[in-house]
Amino acid sequence: MSTEPDETKTRGRRGFVPPRHGRQKRGVGVVFPAVAGVLTMALLLSGGYAAYAYGRLSNGVTKIDAIAPKKASAHDVDGQAQNILLVGDDHRPDNATPEQMAELSTTSDGGATNTDTMIVLHLSADGTQATMISFPRDSYVDIPGVGKGKLNSAFYYGTLNGGGDTGGAKLLIKTIQNLSGLSIDHFVRVSLLGFYQVVKELGPVQVCLNNAVSDPYSGVNLPAGRSDLNASQALSFVRQRHGLPNGDLDRNVRQQYFLSQEARKVLSAGTLLNPVKTGNILGAVGDSIQTDTDLLSLGGALRNLRPANIQSATIPTLGTPTITVNGAPLSIVQVDTVGLPAFVQELVGPPEAYTKAVAAQPAATTVTVLNGSGITGAATAAAHVLTARGFQVGAPGSSETTKTTLVQYPVGQEAQAKAVAAAVPGAVAVQSGTATGVTLVLGTDGKTAVAPAPPASAPSTPAGGASTAPKPSGGTPTVPKPKPTDVKNYGTANSCIN
Repeated sequence: MSTEPDETKTRGRRGFVPPRHGRQKRGVGVVFPAVAGVLTMALLLSGGYAAYAYGRLSNGVTKIDAIAPKKASAHDVDGQAQNILLVGDDHRPDNATPEQMAELSTTSDGGATNTDTMIVLHLSADGTQATMISFPRDSYVDIPGVGKGKLNSAFYYGTLNGGGDTGGAKLLIKTIQNLSGLSIDHFVRVSLLGFYQVVKELGPVQVCLNNAVSDPYSGVNLPAGRSDLNASQALSFVRQRHGLPNGDLDRNVRQQYFLSQEARKVLSAGTLLNPVKTGNILGAVGDSIQTDTDLLSLGGALRNLRPANIQSATIPTLGTPTITVNGAPLSIVQVDTVGLPAFVQELVGPPEAYTKAVAAQPAATTVTVLNGSGITGAATAAAHVLTARGFQVGAPGSSETTKTTLVQYPVGQEAQAKAVAAAVPGAVAVQSGTATGVTLVLGTDGKTAVAPAPPASAPSTPAGGASTAPKPSGGTPTVPKPKPTDVKNYGTANSCIN
């Protein structure tokens, strides 16, 4: 059976691979978020069994040199926070037995290396908050040294020409770093078998659906309301994409939700206070892991994390079009690459230099307006408003489509960016390593530059001399920090999804 990924263009220096028109089915192999095993392992390591668990895991884990040495950069968007790339694929470990294959209703995959689940676990500097950022496998992205391709093929390309699993991990990491702007600190890859065995040892995991589902492709058949899933049902649950309005994007929601609910069970007293179960779970996942780091250290980094503090999000996308590549149709996920930096910044917070900056005067600020909204004349109209407000405005231009209106700026121009952002309510100011000046990019969200409000009229004073203006009460109100509307928290009790 072919191990080649979905092809998206003729490859140059690495040699030609014939195009494929879709993903070839490997038994039940579709998408398996085996990263559940990673979270399970890390949470257990932080739950009081570290010394016992380390010895249990150390013999089975494969260590690979996946992370390149870090260089100091002024463009590091999240400072001391950590980003752990969790990769799940449907490769079968070399030592998987025929009996284990039969349990999964599958056979050998011929050494397939496509990565079907890619989640960056963004961990706050103090380790108490985390966001699982999903990267859809069909995201059509730039793969360094290859060209345009689906994200799930990056690992495969890296294994070529003697690169092996280390080369695959490095190319996937580089692709995701270039796409998101996040610096990956650790890499963990888990197989299909690892996911299945973890759920089997953990015992039924409860999920809740707002609507009943039945999908013959994945095998899922669940009623509305709560259901306790065994390992086989869990595989079906997280594989489902048929019958869901957004296909692979909704499957990401399935994965995020299941991971959060599984984490809740891992940290329950019934698991943590049962050393036999704990040992069996760690043994199940240990033989299926590849990582760059010491698992004890990884578990320690997550020791303060609780399921209710794990958020879930998917990178912004613009749809799932079918494009033509080399004369063949190819279904992809179109990533909002322009708006992605704004999405990341809403998760990690603005750079300290921007927060401390004082907005410059419009006359001292030069700005270019680009139209990514798809509305003819939008950039020209915004440029006129900014000119009327006193900004030095360059000739308007166009941009790739983006959902989010943003103000891009290079390091050192925080004050000027703040001035432009103040003139465009709702725009997100983002530091850019490629911007040479402040640039306003208009998005489909409809936000644009607005004329300044007229001066407020002076409050009237009655004959007695007392002002009729309302008086503030209770001091300065607290303004909540905005969050992206597509960030969810599935780790709480009684959480249900569609």
